Amino acid sequence: MADFGLHNYQQEVVERALKGENIIIWLPTGGGKTRAAVYVAKKHLETTPNAKVMVLVNKVHLVDQHYNKEFEPHLGGTFIIKKVSGENKEKDFFGLVVKQSQVVICTAQILYNALINKEEARHVELSDITLLIIDECHHTHKEEAYNKVMRLYVEKKLKGEKPLPQILGLTASPGTGGAKALEKAVEHVLEICANLDSVIVSAKEYASELKEVVPKPRKSFKIVKERLKDPFRDHLISMMNSIHSHMNLPPDFRLKECGTQEYEADVVNLEHRGVQEKNRLLAQCALHLRQYNDALLINDTLRMIDAYRSLEEYYSKKRTNPIDGTDTFLLELFEGESPHIFIIIHIFMVSANITITCVTILWHTENQVELKNLAMDSRFDNPKMDELQSTLLQQFGSGVPSRAIIFSKTRKSTHCLKDWVLKNRALQEAGIKADILIGAGNGNTYMTQNGQAETIRNFRMGSLNLLISTSVAEEGLDIPECNLVVRYGLLTNEIAQQQASGRARAENSEYAVVAQAGGREDRRERMNEYLEELTGQAIDRVQTMTPQDFCTKITQLQEMVVTCTKIEQRRQAEKRSRNTASSIQLLCRSCFTPVASGSDIKLVENMYVNVNPDFKKHYTFGDQLTLKRSFEDWEPGCTIGCKICSEKWGNEIKYKKCAILPNLAIKNFVLESPGQERLPVKKWKDVPFTVEEFNFKEYCQENFLLD
Repeated sequence: MADFGLHNYQQEVVERALKGENIIIWLPTGGGKTRAAVYVAKKHLETTPNAKVMVLVNKVHLVDQHYNKEFEPHLGGTFIIKKVSGENKEKDFFGLVVKQSQVVICTAQILYNALINKEEARHVELSDITLLIIDECHHTHKEEAYNKVMRLYVEKKLKGEKPLPQILGLTASPGTGGAKALEKAVEHVLEICANLDSVIVSAKEYASELKEVVPKPRKSFKIVKERLKDPFRDHLISMMNSIHSHMNLPPDFRLKECGTQEYEADVVNLEHRGVQEKNRLLAQCALHLRQYNDALLINDTLRMIDAYRSLEEYYSKKRTNPIDGTDTFLLELFEGESPHIFIIIHIFMVSANITITCVTILWHTENQVELKNLAMDSRFDNPKMDELQSTLLQQFGSGVPSRAIIFSKTRKSTHCLKDWVLKNRALQEAGIKADILIGAGNGNTYMTQNGQAETIRNFRMGSLNLLISTSVAEEGLDIPECNLVVRYGLLTNEIAQQQASGRARAENSEYAVVAQAGGREDRRERMNEYLEELTGQAIDRVQTMTPQDFCTKITQLQEMVVTCTKIEQRRQAEKRSRNTASSIQLLCRSCFTPVASGSDIKLVENMYVNVNPDFKKHYTFGDQLTLKRSFEDWEPGCTIGCKICSEKWGNEIKYKKCAILPNLAIKNFVLESPGQERLPVKKWKDVPFTVEEFNFKEYCQENFLLD
């Protein structure tokens, strides 16, 4: 192993895998899990007849990274290696790619699709694979693609079907699954082991070497006091209270404190209730309250002007199409004062013989202008931002070349922080060169995969020295060692904390948490410290189980999961069979206008499209949708929205260069059953009727009068 560059602790954790056992390797971020996996793959390929290694990742960008950084350099000269993701066309004949290769690196979803697809060119059997490597395997739970693959594995195992691939899972932490007591944490670790049909191994004999190779950074809490005065927040809450009064809250409903995640959950439930009860006033007020609550959360973490801009952007899109008094009230509340205050001023001004024109101008500007004025008042700046500036200057102001990452919650917050850094004179004078790093995907708010790679390359070369990132940089990405990692405005679990901390691997590095004294981030971070210790205790408990007890428990958990899955599948099938597609109506979620029948919806290329040509009269067009990748059978068209209220519905696609089909997002609609019951759903898989596959030939015959 020495010629492969493995440390003693890496040799220790792969020992059982080299004997053909199913294992989960538990090593911290930077501990060399992937290198250890490459070594296991190499030995497996050399010693196993007709070996076929499949490497699964949970994010598209990791396909290229694992191929370029690890598997191709170490195995490429000897073995045939292919990489497949949604970004390339090999997925369309994945079965053939697997047959022609010895190592395949792909996303878990692609393998799952191939396992259930019966087309010969796309189909793969688990028995075709001899070693299955699962990166970031703590995601093997619930309805994650990893778990869907492993459920198929477990079902075959319990039936006694062979051969099955050897399993090698990789994780920096399985976490506790939300448990705060040891017994429950042990249960969670056992569930992960059962899902992966594997034991969990870690460095024991060479644990001290691991600590030397991957030292923990110095941790510091940068605690700030609460603002003495926050008139911007106070004004937002007064506006929210106006909405509370106007919407006639149900007597059995009590809202939590404004500006909290709990309040957000409340208004989400209120919107659902409004939709179900056909109460547009309740539903729309709840949607707007969520925007105000988002502004409060932004104000708590970032600049007041960032919070103001979030509302300004939202209401700029609402000005075009108010359809009733609810819309008018909500729009005018932001742009002016509440109608109640307007009436008082109106009566006063009539008696004072002052013209109505003055009143109208005041009504349309007061609240928005007041919020903007408060947002620009430096007396009420966020002390967390001052502490963040101080933390960055301590690292970069010393003149020693440094690299740092700020982890923030949302894509929007990364953009706000970058704007702040670029406009901050002290940070610019300290030589800070910042950019954002966010998830890859389609749409303007995401980065391209190439954009991610370029940003990381610039960070490695030194043209950037500060990354402002969402959780995308916490796990998986090959990011250089950092001198400083800052967690800012984050409420995440112990897994994310450990992964973020692992980015601070440079000598004498610091892991800093900027938080308000006794605030939610402070409490969460300290809870995560406890949960990190609890995870270790739970793993120790699992590792000390006798092999017989462990196998018995794992089999029990697997049998229970298979049974529960079958029950749930039966329940879903029964739910869909209760209604015919034609008996379900689709209503616009915003204005409740009936626009389509369930029988109009067909499934094509994992998209749900409306094939009824009359549907076109219900929508208007927006901008041309631009995607970062191309597709074999279809191309994107313009975005579409409700003709009455402008609610976004999805986008058109051009299928096989001739069929123009509206691709719909079900979350923007509400379903109505024959009994007038209304059901809002987030995903198409939850609709209470069966959606048929799109028949292109039949569609052409009906719409183009073909024989």
